[in-house]
Amino acid sequence: MKTSDFYYDLPEELIAQDPLPDRSASRMMVVDRYTGEVTDTGFRHLTDYLTDRDCLVINDTKVIPARLFGTRANTGAAIEVLLLKRNPDDIWETLVRPGKKCRPGDELVFGDGILKGKVLEIVDDGNRLIQFTYEGIFEEILDRLGEMPLPPYIRHKLQDKNRYQTVYAKHEGSAAAPTAGLHFTPEMLDQVKDMGVKIAHVTLHVGLGTFRPVKVEEVTEHHMHSEYYRIEQEAADIINGTRANGGRVICVGTTSCRTLESAAAEDGSIGPKSGWTDIFIYPGYRFKVMDGLLTNFHLPESTLIMLVSAFAGKDHVLAAYHHAVEERYRFFSFGDCSLWIDTKTTN
Repeated sequence: MKTSDFYYDLPEELIAQDPLPDRSASRMMVVDRYTGEVTDTGFRHLTDYLTDRDCLVINDTKVIPARLFGTRANTGAAIEVLLLKRNPDDIWETLVRPGKKCRPGDELVFGDGILKGKVLEIVDDGNRLIQFTYEGIFEEILDRLGEMPLPPYIRHKLQDKNRYQTVYAKHEGSAAAPTAGLHFTPEMLDQVKDMGVKIAHVTLHVGLGTFRPVKVEEVTEHHMHSEYYRIEQEAADIINGTRANGGRVICVGTTSCRTLESAAAEDGSIGPKSGWTDIFIYPGYRFKVMDGLLTNFHLPESTLIMLVSAFAGKDHVLAAYHHAVEERYRFFSFGDCSLWIDTKTTN
């Protein structure tokens, strides 16, 4: 299976640079995962495709303002640091630009010295371990100095940090937003609940894998970085109860999908669980839990479009994406969404 098998041509002007004023005003492309039939609608019509036996699984991770801009203490040269993974003793695994000039022993300065860092070592893929020193509370300093870690294809400056957070974000730790959830407003969530749909909260802190392109020719040779996840008993009970009652487990975003598929037993049952996952889902994977997927449009040749292809079939996915390009959908993090589901089982 070649990485190039998952390529599609995307005009640059279709990459959404800014969020819509109204989160729920996004368009939604509904695709029958078995037939590939496409319906163009809006996100506000999501409830038309749900039943009162279903549950939505949402990732309540919260993005931290993980992008820091500083200087190297010895030269004054500008440096950019993206916080990826927190370790004990204020040591973070980071992505540094420019990386080649940032060596072990180098000292970094941020915000006129209220935050300092020392490069300890170089680890996998050229990432740097940096130990930070400061006075006060790290999260408060980060909130002052840090910027939201928007993907590189977004060139506009984000005016409101909250627009790169879901309205249900709770547990801090992500370097990127679970963007499928950005479409929900509190009112939309209430509407879903009022029709009897259950909401199961899980947590997966989105890390480096979101930013890494697939550089190998053979899909199976790609390595996913580990991300921390947690499922509480309440969420497990909702998911197991939904399956027992003949309802569908519909994941909001690929991160929710990866959380469930990492934690599930072979029979699809879920228990309270936490840990690290590097699950890589591509065609040939047998899903144990997920029955439907609400997700944004993903980059060509990315692990995310491979996951959707595993669920709905590569040919259906590429045909639907071609349709989305023709219909001028907005792509990627601040773009429109797609719902992949068996449409025959909806209202």
